[in-house]
Amino acid sequence: VPDPAAAPRWEPQPLSYQELQSERSEVPVSRLLEETALSRPGKEDSGCGQLVWVGEPVVFGRADSIAGKYGVWMKDPEPVPPFTRDNTWRVDTVGTEVRQLFQYEEAEQLARGYPAKVHILPRPLESTGAVIYRGGLFFQPRHSRSVARYDLRGETITAEREIPGAGYHGQYPYSWGGYTDIDLAVDETGLWVIYSTEKARGAIVLSKLDPETLEIRRTWETNIRKRGVANSFLICGTLYTVSSYSAPNATINFAYDTATGTSRALSIPFENRFRYLSMLDYNPAERQLFAWDSFNMVTYPVRLSRA
Repeated sequence: VPDPAAAPRWEPQPLSYQELQSERSEVPVSRLLEETALSRPGKEDSGCGQLVWVGEPVVFGRADSIAGKYGVWMKDPEPVPPFTRDNTWRVDTVGTEVRQLFQYEEAEQLARGYPAKVHILPRPLESTGAVIYRGGLFFQPRHSRSVARYDLRGETITAEREIPGAGYHGQYPYSWGGYTDIDLAVDETGLWVIYSTEKARGAIVLSKLDPETLEIRRTWETNIRKRGVANSFLICGTLYTVSSYSAPNATINFAYDTATGTSRALSIPFENRFRYLSMLDYNPAERQLFAWDSFNMVTYPVRLSRA
């Protein structure tokens, strides 16, 4: 069990960390796990379609120190033994030397706050863009425009590659800041990186990555300004963006379809219950959004139209 006193040092930022905490409604984790299991698509159902609805957020756990003001939590949609879909992972990302990856046997353990193991990453990571996929943690090493793969079994970095021209460390973040220039995502089709470049003039650029080598397979340039949105995620090859990280009644406001290379405006209601959304990712196996909202680790159910 990690010593709470050993939490990474954090540097005061020109952001207010002492906001009043919102009330939250407690839901038994056992019930959440049942609902999660029920919502999993069967083998005959690819689950693909267009996003039409996002439900209310459900709290799974809460960070108990300032290091957890913002962070990232996730499950592996395609785990590799000995890991399973029940394993849950978390990184508290406030601080200048973020190296601790907390491993939990299941979400219930996360809710209680006791990790089964703490991985110390060979390189500190930058911000909240990391994902777990096929037995690896994919992350952006601090102060770099690279993406790295940390193997969860071997506990070593097995691949690292620069994303050509990608802005980093505050050049093209999402609207909340937080050095969110380079954001990794997973959907039904594989591993993605979301970023921008000088050439794209701050518009979101999407690249599909090979999960073993991190080679870029293909790139799309959108017309959605990265600093103008709060966060983004992919479902079935379509990028979706969120309008605000702090407005309680935000919306999913744009979609960019990589199959057609076109974007469209949307207005799907999205609730920022705790008013500080720092991470948002889709998990194609759970068919839910995972988010970090001001110390709180939450999930959102989603509904897709049948294409």
